[in-house]
Amino acid sequence: MPALRRSSRILAASVSAVAVVVACATFGAAAVSADPVVPTPTAGPPSTPDTERCPYRTSPAAAVDTSEVPPSGQTAPAPLPVPDPPVGGEKLGACGVVTAGNAASIPRGITSAGWLVADAGTGAVLAAKDPHGRYRPASTIKTLLALVALDELDLDTTVTGTRADYSMEGDSAGIGPDGRYTVRQLLQGLLMVSGNDCANALARELGGYEVAVRKMNEMAHRLGAEDTRAASPSGLDAPGMSTSPYDLALIFRAALKDSTFRDLISHVNAPFPGYPPLADVPNDKPHPGYMMQTQNRLLLDDYPGIIGGKTGYTDDARKTFVGAVERSGRTLIVVQMYGLNEVDDSYWDQAKGLLELGFGIPTGESVGRLVDETTSDSSASDPSAGRASSGDGHSGAVAYPSSEDGASGSPWTDRLLFGGIGLVVILGLVYAALRVNRRSR
Repeated sequence: MPALRRSSRILAASVSAVAVVVACATFGAAAVSADPVVPTPTAGPPSTPDTERCPYRTSPAAAVDTSEVPPSGQTAPAPLPVPDPPVGGEKLGACGVVTAGNAASIPRGITSAGWLVADAGTGAVLAAKDPHGRYRPASTIKTLLALVALDELDLDTTVTGTRADYSMEGDSAGIGPDGRYTVRQLLQGLLMVSGNDCANALARELGGYEVAVRKMNEMAHRLGAEDTRAASPSGLDAPGMSTSPYDLALIFRAALKDSTFRDLISHVNAPFPGYPPLADVPNDKPHPGYMMQTQNRLLLDDYPGIIGGKTGYTDDARKTFVGAVERSGRTLIVVQMYGLNEVDDSYWDQAKGLLELGFGIPTGESVGRLVDETTSDSSASDPSAGRASSGDGHSGAVAYPSSEDGASGSPWTDRLLFGGIGLVVILGLVYAALRVNRRSR
């Protein structure tokens, strides 16, 4: 079974002041890594990390392991440029807490260094902490991979599992060599149980590891997510990886507009196929399929209005989460990054607190907004262009150059440029008319 062949560790917390590590495996399923629980040394809610001095303005915190050490002979990519002005509004350039509501209503005990709550319908950012701070996404970046796959792949295409899929590090849905899976099933495993094996298989279908990462970054840039650089399809830490609470909300908002994505993240359980006996294991027997169960506790707990979401965890990224809840026709997105799951202070309870904060802020209030997808003349030939376009009536997305193209500019400089060209054309026409008039006299 996948649980028996994966090196993923499953950690649980004791209810006492000392954390106890318990080894366990899922029943007939892939190994699922629960997040470590840190004991709270003193009574009262844990303190929220101080980001007022912008420690993550350009780059995530230093890695705690060797996962981001570049291969021999290579160097880590430079940090992405920091857009100026901030994408989404000036207030979102702050590194501390900004809110459209009462600051006293901010929940206590939020362990995330960065978080954000936004209205998916209007794009209004309701409250945030270090919204453009650079953090590692962990498996929340799989929402970006899913967006690319939904744009480019046929859901009914059958994909054959490989030894590379089977051997992927971390959580898996349970792909085996020569197993057969539809793209839809791979996306289900990707989003429901955070299958790194599914990420590997989908990346192969998209043209290979490097091609898939490039397409993810192109999608992020088109959406206006300028803090984001995917460095792996799965979210496993790699050199140069970064995103932000703002960008995750932007990406997730685009994904929510896809009905298939909404369906995929809404299931508590879903079947996943098995695979044939392993050729290199003597007397091995067929590996049967099993019923996957979501890692999203808000779904498992039937939190009122929950649509779905995506979890993430690595040692470097710590806990990450992005999800959406709908109530009374209003859909809110919550993002949590670089957080901890502490004794008596569940990360899920923290998510609920932030969502309740957001629903308490009246419609029409905001500290900024999630920009709409950028468009260009090249979009006509791009098969994925327009898929995430906004239907809420907003326009005028802020477009910034990527670190690769070396250009600079903003919508204002573009307007001045085109305005100047237009003025020259008009003056030229007037001059030509005067010359014609003189000739006719």
